[in-house]
Amino acid sequence: MSNQEAVKRWTKDVSKLIVGRTITGFRYLSEKEQEDLGWYRAAPVLMLDDGNQIFASADDEGNDAGALFTTYESMQTIPVI
Repeated sequence: MSNQEAVKRWTKDVSKLIVGRTITGFRYLSEKEQEDLGWYRAAPVLMLDDGNQIFASADDEGNDAGALFTTYESMQTIPVI
């Protein structure tokens, strides 16, 4: 699969899940969640109206927590802790 095909597929699949969702809360992973994932740091978590959550990983394999980058001038990065 070409990069362009992968972008199309992932955009379509992810859009089905999150477009129209509302962010209802924000938190960081708990120490228990970090431990369960084998991570040393806490990732920022976006809580959605359907009960699902989105959080950042350092890579596709889930090796550690990842920061969220934004386009807000006042907060360009939501850091890991």
